[in-house]
Amino acid sequence: MESQKNLSFVMRSLRKVQSVGVYFRDRENLDSKLLLYECIAEFYGTMMIVLFGVGSVNTAVAVGAHTDLWHIAMIWGFGVGLAIYCTASVSGAHLNPAVSFAFALVKPSKFKRHKLGWFWAAQMAGGIAGGAINLLIFHPYIERFEKNLKPEGFSRDSSGGVHSAMVFGEYFPDPGWVRANIKDGEDWESLDGVISPFKACCIEAWGTAILMFVILALTDDKQKIVKNKEMIPFLIGFTVAVLIALYAPLTQAGWNPARDFGPRVAAAMAGWGTEAIPGPRNGFWVYIIGPMVGAPLGALAYTTTIEPGLKLVDERSRAK
Repeated sequence: MESQKNLSFVMRSLRKVQSVGVYFRDRENLDSKLLLYECIAEFYGTMMIVLFGVGSVNTAVAVGAHTDLWHIAMIWGFGVGLAIYCTASVSGAHLNPAVSFAFALVKPSKFKRHKLGWFWAAQMAGGIAGGAINLLIFHPYIERFEKNLKPEGFSRDSSGGVHSAMVFGEYFPDPGWVRANIKDGEDWESLDGVISPFKACCIEAWGTAILMFVILALTDDKQKIVKNKEMIPFLIGFTVAVLIALYAPLTQAGWNPARDFGPRVAAAMAGWGTEAIPGPRNGFWVYIIGPMVGAPLGALAYTTTIEPGLKLVDERSRAK
């Protein structure tokens, strides 16, 4: 009788162990499937940002469809907002390697660090795909623009190539400003006095820090100002628009390594060569390092100053 009880206990224990194993195996399979769809969402969302935002630069520069910087900035803002609406419920709509990096460092409870590499790959792939689609759509206008720039001897893979390459990647200072202000005898190498690579990197870090700070402020469950959460994507997009309006004349306002490097890859393959990568003054790194440094700093600033205050406000309201 005692042996039967022992055997029954062992069998029950084995069934429990088996059920726990099945739970974790099913959970692992579910997490793997979800990660796949999160990456798909990040790919599509980043591609949409490039299609809308970088596409607006194409229509402004190559087509001449927009009359001023604010038009381009607003298209960027709406494009970012729409991309977030389409993907946030699946992946959280990072759509930016710097944002993912900041979440992994500062908010690991909201974004598991093992996902970081997968998100980066999806975002970069989305940036390349968006750049390639823009090239396919706008290439006749780009070629016409290039002929008007310099009818004789124009080469994309030369110092003048940035004036059309700017519809893909970003350059400092803005080539549009350079065309209007550069003096005889000056070239890109002589523009350090206007904006050096280090200064451009600092501007990119600063703008991305502001963007990340705003993202955390708007998405914090404890903040009481934005009652209608459905407006958050457009508010984030509007932040991007404001930053572009401020800083695009200096660095073309990247704030997103996938938005810059992805289209650069498409441009390099389409004939811009070294003008795309590494770019004048080897400056492509500015649009990777700057945002990657700035986003965690912006997140750290929010979590160490505003977030603790919100927690105290929440505790006081609960105590009343």
